[in-house]
Amino acid sequence: MPSDPDAPDGILLVDKPQGITSHTAVSRARRALGTRKVGHAGTLDPMATGLLILGVGPSTRLLTHIVGLDKTYTATIALGAATTTDDAEGEVTTTADASHLSSDDLTAPMAALSGEIEQVPSSVSAIKVDGERAYARVRAGEEVELSARPVTVSRFEVLGFRPGARAEVDVVVDCSSGTYIRALARDLGAALGVGGHLTALRRTRIGPFVVEDAPIADALPDGARALLEPPALAASRILPVAELDDERAANLAHGRRTVALEGERGLVAAVHGDRLVGIARVEGRRLLPVTNFPTGGAS
Repeated sequence: MPSDPDAPDGILLVDKPQGITSHTAVSRARRALGTRKVGHAGTLDPMATGLLILGVGPSTRLLTHIVGLDKTYTATIALGAATTTDDAEGEVTTTADASHLSSDDLTAPMAALSGEIEQVPSSVSAIKVDGERAYARVRAGEEVELSARPVTVSRFEVLGFRPGARAEVDVVVDCSSGTYIRALARDLGAALGVGGHLTALRRTRIGPFVVEDAPIADALPDGARALLEPPALAASRILPVAELDDERAANLAHGRRTVALEGERGLVAAVHGDRLVGIARVEGRRLLPVTNFPTGGAS
């Protein structure tokens, strides 16, 4: 069924300010764009700021291919206190004097928390335990212990260090999807023997998308549709492109497999001119549809 050519469609980057939920940022985008069909590729806590990727209209179907991309964060970690939530919003559980620490003391424990590691997520997280979010169980007074899971921290570096009884360290983290920066703060403090928690967090990158290209969610203009990145362009930034002729485009658009050309491998963004036909997978010499996009309006 052809899509409405006047309906907004594309990827919107926004810079979430501190103090609002990701849902509130989505609501503001809905108002600015004049549509309710807006989704996001990964939330940020109210305390956190930075990049949210929103899918609008049919481009919400792209979000499943964006959510798993690597990410970059900048953060501030307080050393000398641990909290129930591993961040500044929780209650302090233990304290210790961190005044003996210098930036040199951080090198070894940060290296141990880098690379492919097994990380125990923060108990105040959206991970489900017996069908209920872990954070809901914690807030109800339950003790929640989550299992460690593999993540990759490809960069965990010091940007600045401020010594004191409660020292502060500014860091930058490149990591795989599913990595908890709060857990890095907790584990760094534990390794140093003084406790640690997160006091500031900013997401600056998701895959090829960067926060510098994102308007602040509070300041989305009525003409926000002009800020939408066309689905074909967005898909081509995260996947190899398969250029389709009329026959291959028609086959994929109707959910049929079609021939794969030499050099097309794995998951691809299947495009026809400036339109995203869908996401497809190459199996042998066949191109199989994975996610189709409505035909109709140009992208």
